[in-house]
Amino acid sequence: MRGRITPEVYNKALERSGGRCERCGIAGYLEAAHLIRRWKIEEWTTENDIAMLCGPVVNTGTCHNWVDYTAAGREWAAAYRYQLYEKAKE
Repeated sequence: MRGRITPEVYNKALERSGGRCERCGIAGYLEAAHLIRRWKIEEWTTENDIAMLCGPVVNTGTCHNWVDYTAAGREWAAAYRYQLYEKAKE
């Protein structure tokens, strides 16, 4: 299924985050947020396609909500995804 986050991918992203929101650094309730729209993922979601962000997505003021519902958030997500893929090349 396109965009599905497997437990392995989720755990790798959670480990990378150190249990903190990858945008604001707050510890607490985290959600795996797609950094690219699910329908744009060509095959499988990787740990570089998601970020662990504070949530829930339905609450205004959380990083997950900001990424999903604002232009600035989508720009941040694209830049962060690019950064993750560049780091993976090293």
